[in-house]
Amino acid sequence: MIDPDVNELIDGCIAGDRKSQQHVYEMHYSKMLGVCLRYARGMDQAKDIVQDGFIKVFLNISKFNRTGSFEGWIRRIMVNTSIDFLRKNKNEYLLLGDDESIEKYMPVEFEDEDEDQEFEFKASQVIEAMQRLSPAYRTIFNLYVFESLQHKQIAEKLGISVGTSKSNLAKAKKNLKKILLKEFRKTDGK
Repeated sequence: MIDPDVNELIDGCIAGDRKSQQHVYEMHYSKMLGVCLRYARGMDQAKDIVQDGFIKVFLNISKFNRTGSFEGWIRRIMVNTSIDFLRKNKNEYLLLGDDESIEKYMPVEFEDEDEDQEFEFKASQVIEAMQRLSPAYRTIFNLYVFESLQHKQIAEKLGISVGTSKSNLAKAKKNLKKILLKEFRKTDGK
């Protein structure tokens, strides 16, 4: 059940009340920036995506059926806005096929000497490492890990094959591990 205060805000937004819109924006901005930051190349790009996402939220708020989570509904819009942004920038949005090598696009010199060893990293380090992934790897990693989509759903959403989704996820995980171990293991004194 939706909180009565949230229902009141939604009604205000539908009526075009700027104060209601501002309150919804301020309530959800930080979390949604975090969602978009996982897909974006950096903070400026994430902020642009969030702005576009909130425009869509306010244009479509009357379509929210009030049976589910309002925050979840906003989050879904932010994820879709992030994906739309990547589609519009196809020059950067490169999906590798099963037969292509990650090293061709993002060489990282690192030996898997610590294969079985465990390391701890700060959330900020993981986010920074994720932003270094190619847009394709970052998108598939986010959709699979954070949005809990299956490869078939990812393939349909992005217009790729299931095999490409699986391949890109494996390469994203491998590259993320390489970046974390190479860049952040040393900074923690480990």
